[in-house]
Amino acid sequence: MFPIPHTDADYLLSSYRYELPPERIAQHPGERGASRLLVLDRESGKRVHTRFTELTAHLPKGALLVANNSRVVPARMLGQRPSGGKMEFLLLTPMPLLEGANDGAGWSSAEADGLLRPAKNARIGDVLEFGDDLRVEVLAKGEFGRHRVRLHWTGDIRSIFEARGHLPLPPYIRREDTREDRGAYQTVYAREDKAGSVAAPTAGLHFTPELRAQMALEGFEWAEVTLHVGYGTFSPVRCEDIREHRMHAEFVEVPVSTVDAVARARAEGRPVIAVGTTSARTLEGVAGEHGGTLRAHQGWINCFIWPGYRFHVVEGLITNFHLPESTLLMLVSALTGRERMLETYTEAVRMGYRFFSYGDAMLIR
Repeated sequence: MFPIPHTDADYLLSSYRYELPPERIAQHPGERGASRLLVLDRESGKRVHTRFTELTAHLPKGALLVANNSRVVPARMLGQRPSGGKMEFLLLTPMPLLEGANDGAGWSSAEADGLLRPAKNARIGDVLEFGDDLRVEVLAKGEFGRHRVRLHWTGDIRSIFEARGHLPLPPYIRREDTREDRGAYQTVYAREDKAGSVAAPTAGLHFTPELRAQMALEGFEWAEVTLHVGYGTFSPVRCEDIREHRMHAEFVEVPVSTVDAVARARAEGRPVIAVGTTSARTLEGVAGEHGGTLRAHQGWINCFIWPGYRFHVVEGLITNFHLPESTLLMLVSALTGRERMLETYTEAVRMGYRFFSYGDAMLIR
């Protein structure tokens, strides 16, 4: 990959501001696969405005696409305190990682992390009820509403959340979740055995089965990783020097088949295109754990990418448009240069693109 120039200004949080009218933030999903697509050439800066249905015409020949197959779970529960006051609980620990222990009398328990709201009403030792089959015991308080808790449940815990849980839509979507979101806020390739995200890997929402079939016919390769997206993906950067920001940890899996696909693509001179920032963080975070080489991996990573970062695996990216001053905007700026990315965002705003999770897409190649 060619070097991307960077300056000291790239380390300042205020350098990642841009003006975004509220009406540009998509509040509802559009038709899957019918979004607009802004194609940005990393080297020349040339921009092309097209539709996502035309993706294959703009992908580099023979590219390997690597996507995140994690499935979103309705992890937000509504319940009450012992006194009867209303409480909300958002499960942050990926459901596949809950290690349940038998409490007897048909009950199981496991420690987990979660958000409790209103946080000021949650006291250590409280046991909050979320129906007859789920209780949340408060063990310790953390920052920004985060708590360490012990879950107590009867039956299958995933079934409990699927039956009564709500999708924790991002805070910039200012409405309650609906039945439509259950399908729209899920990729078509999300795996049932990878249910663990509280937010969707949104770049993948644009893909349809028909587009994936077309890609295969045209010689594009597809591989998958798993990153269970936590609510930390929406956590703001609170320090002006972004190098002081502490990135949240994320649980990932990279199978041998994906490692082999990446090695094969690189040996044949075919670019690796990450589908979404979660896939990019997985590939780069795992490579960083192994001296710059991608290896099969299962475990936690902590991957924060900003301009000046040297990419080990990723050579291009399919992504949505991201919040001002967010770690995701810093990541995409690392691929293109901050000023070029902000120029592109300004053009996208002017041309009426839809932003954020339910918005339009960008291909950085």
